[in-house]
Amino acid sequence: MSESVYKVIELVGTSTESWEKAASEAIKLAGKNLRDLRVAEVGDLDMLLGDGDVVRYRAKVKVSFKYED
Repeated sequence: MSESVYKVIELVGTSTESWEKAASEAIKLAGKNLRDLRVAEVGDLDMLLGDGDVVRYRAKVKVSFKYED
């Protein structure tokens, strides 16, 4: 079996609906630009507030993909 190397990047997804949708949007966009996505790990969750209400949900997502020369 050959060895593999994976690169990990951090993305921030946003949504006006939920943290889950924010994380999903980050993965969806990453999948359009990166090949061979392997694992996604949701880290910090936060919200942008305006006038005492939630304006936008944000999810920081670490994504790994196979690194190729």
